[in-house]
Amino acid sequence: MTPSAPLKPPFRPPLQPSWRASVLGSQLAELLRRPGRLLTTGLSVLVAAFVVFATVMAQQITTHTTVDRFRGTPEAVSLIATADDESSTTISEATLKRIRALPTVAEAVGRVEAGAPIAGPFERYLQLYADPGTGPLSQVELVKGSYPDGAGQIAVNRQAAEELQLAPGTRTTLLFPDPADEDGVKTLKVTVTVTGVVRSTATAVQQSSGYATDAHIARLAKVSGYPRVDIRARNGVPQGELSQQVRAVLDKASALDKASPGASLTSGSAVRAQEAREAVNGDVREIFQLLAVFLAVAVGAAALVATSTFRIVFTQRLRQLALLRAIGAPQPRLVTALAVEGALVGAVAGVIGVLTALGAGHLAPSAARLLAGQELSAPGFPVLQAVLVVVGTVLVTVCAVLAPALSAAGVSPLQALRTAGTATGERRIRPARLAAGILLAAAATGLAALLLGDLPEPGQEDYDRDFAMTVTVASAGFAFLALVTLGPLLVRPVLAVAGWPLRRLGTTGRLAVSGVGGTPHRAAAVSVVVALGVALVSGALVSVACLSGYMERTAAVEAPADFRVTAGGKELDPTLLRQFAASPQLTHLTGYRTLQTTAGSREIEVSDLDPDALPTGTYIDTATGSLDDLGPGNAVVASDTADLLGVRAGDTFTLPSGRGDIRLTVAATLPGHGPLQANVLVVPADLDRMGASRNPSGILADAAAEGLAARGAAHRALETTIRQHAPDSHDINVSVLAASRDSDQGTIQTMGTTALGLVALTVLIAVVGVTATTSLTAIERTREFGLLRALGLGGGALRRTITLEAGLYGVLGGVLGLALGVPYAWLLLRIVITSAPLRLPGGQLLVVFTGLAALTALAGLLPARRATRVTPMTALGGTE
Repeated sequence: MTPSAPLKPPFRPPLQPSWRASVLGSQLAELLRRPGRLLTTGLSVLVAAFVVFATVMAQQITTHTTVDRFRGTPEAVSLIATADDESSTTISEATLKRIRALPTVAEAVGRVEAGAPIAGPFERYLQLYADPGTGPLSQVELVKGSYPDGAGQIAVNRQAAEELQLAPGTRTTLLFPDPADEDGVKTLKVTVTVTGVVRSTATAVQQSSGYATDAHIARLAKVSGYPRVDIRARNGVPQGELSQQVRAVLDKASALDKASPGASLTSGSAVRAQEAREAVNGDVREIFQLLAVFLAVAVGAAALVATSTFRIVFTQRLRQLALLRAIGAPQPRLVTALAVEGALVGAVAGVIGVLTALGAGHLAPSAARLLAGQELSAPGFPVLQAVLVVVGTVLVTVCAVLAPALSAAGVSPLQALRTAGTATGERRIRPARLAAGILLAAAATGLAALLLGDLPEPGQEDYDRDFAMTVTVASAGFAFLALVTLGPLLVRPVLAVAGWPLRRLGTTGRLAVSGVGGTPHRAAAVSVVVALGVALVSGALVSVACLSGYMERTAAVEAPADFRVTAGGKELDPTLLRQFAASPQLTHLTGYRTLQTTAGSREIEVSDLDPDALPTGTYIDTATGSLDDLGPGNAVVASDTADLLGVRAGDTFTLPSGRGDIRLTVAATLPGHGPLQANVLVVPADLDRMGASRNPSGILADAAAEGLAARGAAHRALETTIRQHAPDSHDINVSVLAASRDSDQGTIQTMGTTALGLVALTVLIAVVGVTATTSLTAIERTREFGLLRALGLGGGALRRTITLEAGLYGVLGGVLGLALGVPYAWLLLRIVITSAPLRLPGGQLLVVFTGLAALTALAGLLPARRATRVTPMTALGGTE
């Protein structure tokens, strides 16, 4: 017998092709055999895909809402005919009828606008718009009553209905210029009947407006044609054929009327694209940039959750992987099999997440209208983005699988069999990871220091905003990556403080703290995802608070009250203020005086308006000094005048006046203009010293109650009082300052709602991540829990322990997230809007912190119930 050749260690039997297939098959079989693990792993990836595509949908909603608020072209418009000379209405009624008669035209609407004063002692305007009222080309939606269908009828918007009391059935008289009067002095009185109330579905109208069909508006305004005609093609008609037929009609009309310069044709899509570009310029464009940053952050959050989940799942399967290694399965084949498993999970979860986000996006406008009373536009169906998100979900999942797969498949058979599926409790951090974390933290700190050392002054505009924003986002990104890298080192010191109250709860509290602190890598992985959600939520809350403060300051300067009464540069009767004060519809009556003088070589306005006399005065911030120091001999100076004079708080300056020069000390400087564009604010005694008249230059007043109806009643009270008590009432003008203020507040509210809705999705990822981690940990620690049960720990105590552990993830993430989100939100707002004040919504941040801790604790209830169902004997026996 010939002796066989000695075996060379290590011995591995050859891996046949059938074995190669069985490696992948065994992993997929294991995946299907454990549907709970499949569900938990897939759920985290599904929510991540939902968040990413929901961000895409939210960006579409924001874009469409912004465009729809400021555009004038409905989506159904195929072609637009515009008069070449906008001052001449060259598209006549007859030409419009011929366009409507074309076989390629489904509908054509003439667009014309006309401002019509309402007859009365005071001129109040009603802006009239031509609109069909129904159909795809309509830009209004009927709310009450009926749309005009005859001559002498109009519908009005809600603002006109409430402020001007133009309810359905009301008759009012409008004044139009007399076409026969070449001097434009004479007017024609036209009595119209209000038939209904409408809501604009496109253009954001911030004034009282009326609507009727194009023919009726043209007759009311005595115009002979239309500066623009919107045309909708019949289904299936090519754009070229429609344009050719309409061009023929317009050329024929131009040939008949030699004086007409003709009309140009533009596709509806081109006009809408131009309107979209104009609508999303400026601050809106920057919001979209921030949304893109959020999208990248959401992808990072998805990768973190998926990586953490797969690491725990593969750790629990070390026994199976060890057996495959022992019978000859090579490491690359195991890694490939685990990656295919991750790709399959990512594909299924990505499709479900995208479809769910698509449905949520299309339900969002209805929910916003029903719950918050806000009008949001519906998103489209971004197919390309949906495919990219699914593909990206698969790629992110595969990338998330690789590190855990390499780690799991690289364990030697003997070592894996010894661990028997028990997770490693490694507490130390590798030197390379420590060095990378320190470098990332240094980079974040250096960039932040660079920004803080070169922050623009309040009101400064001549700086590179885009570069500063890029540096801020880069610094925040480095800080977050440093948090991810150094997380295991930060868990224990934060836990030492945050876990102190729990240790006082007894055994369950001590077990919960030790359970989280015993696996710092896992605790850091989960807490970082929670920290991301808290950072985004806190950042959004701080940003909205700062923006609200900025808008309040802007309103306090530009619109310090609901109404402003002036006399065109003349003085007002001093008794008028007392008459206004007697009206129950008015409140916060304040008179002020102004005086023109010079500072340096420029004319400036000095006012004695008292900032404390109106509620909005509390919103005025200062660049230097304090408004409380305004008094005799002291003045508050606007930023441009302070720069001109080269002064700040504590300095002195001189102003010339009719009674000689007056020397004043700067009590405070403002970051922008003063109230009502005043350059210098002084007390009445100092304005007397400068020779100002005793009579007020203007009067400010607020409506006694909130709402358009109360504002309309206050407006009528002002006009009635002026008519009764002012001899020169025709020179007095009542300005409604509140309209622009309401528009700005609505914009901030919409932005805040959108931002909070977006970041709430990241919090959802965090909560699901905690649920997944706690569930998988409960499976992994079955033996540990069984031993605790055998030692006498009751089921209720075990449930409390697991729930407290889950809540600790929220506490850790909340502390780290607040430390990251608040300062960077302030820094970003300070760069984008230099005059924005720093606001810290402490109450809201506390609610977020405690609420997230409660949510993560609740996320541990289901895993806790599952853990307590396992008997001590079963757990100690090793059966899961």
